[in-house]
Amino acid sequence: MPLWTFGKITSLWDAAAANVRVNQANVEKERDAVRLDVRKAYFGLQLARDSRSLLIDVRSEMDKALRRLEEQVEAEEGDPIELLKLQTFGAELEARAAEVEKFIAIALAGLRFYTGVPDLDIPDVPIRPPAHRLGHLTRYLTAARLYRPELAQARAGLDARTAQVRLARAQLFPDIGLGLQVGMSAAPEVANQLNPFTSDPGNYFHYGAALVLQWKLDLLPQSARVRFAEAQLDEMAATQRFAMGGVATEVETAYAEVVEAQRRLDAYAKAAKYGKRWLVMVQQGIDVGTMTDKDLIDPAKAYATNRFNQLNATMDLDMAMSRLAKATGWDAIAPDGT
Repeated sequence: MPLWTFGKITSLWDAAAANVRVNQANVEKERDAVRLDVRKAYFGLQLARDSRSLLIDVRSEMDKALRRLEEQVEAEEGDPIELLKLQTFGAELEARAAEVEKFIAIALAGLRFYTGVPDLDIPDVPIRPPAHRLGHLTRYLTAARLYRPELAQARAGLDARTAQVRLARAQLFPDIGLGLQVGMSAAPEVANQLNPFTSDPGNYFHYGAALVLQWKLDLLPQSARVRFAEAQLDEMAATQRFAMGGVATEVETAYAEVVEAQRRLDAYAKAAKYGKRWLVMVQQGIDVGTMTDKDLIDPAKAYATNRFNQLNATMDLDMAMSRLAKATGWDAIAPDGT
């Protein structure tokens, strides 16, 4: 029974516990990667469905104008060239609609694959920007040091290597323990010797205790093992510094992507609003007779293009915030799609 091992047992326990934390952090790292893939498929599906709704709205307005212009051309009151322009734009919308259906199918298949739910579908809600409002960069750098799984993994690895160094150093010292011994034998066919000074191998009962010492005197190999463990500790410390620098770079990159995506979304939102206003004014002009149906093409294109760019920028912002959540390990800031 060990009494004192100079830290061998506790060092083994510490190393084992640190190794458990290393693997737990690795599981969390893989979980973060899956979360990002699921969000990419989810927001991609929302974008594709919103794009389909946009195309339906634009196509509805274009069909109205197309029917009116066809009637005018049949009555020889319209320009066939302008009719061809509208028909060409309508065919382009049909091609875009086919692409959108493809993207819907791909995003839905990816979402079902990543979640493992074969018949999964999402609520029919439009894509929205994240609810989290961006703060100062230092806030996210601090969060990464606290929550990033790779840094937790590096810290746990450093603890494990430190425990291994303590274990290697403890191997230079002996193990002190308590030795206990109990013996008993009974042979009914053999006469029991009552004389205490007579050896009786057939009938006896004895016990004893002693302080024992176990010491491996291969000091030179043990010293080499200590130096090897210390070198592994230095390597792990360097790995931790490298991980901290790499994580900081990832956080700054993701932060810059969020800032850029937010500015782009604001700009496209303004452009879509102006395009919608332009389209409404042209429609009103057509209704009162001051403008013709051919004047609808340019504002319809401008509105559709900028509205799609706005939707696409919204998805980019959602994904940029999701990447920032992954880079910091702070999953609460990621958008939830509602």
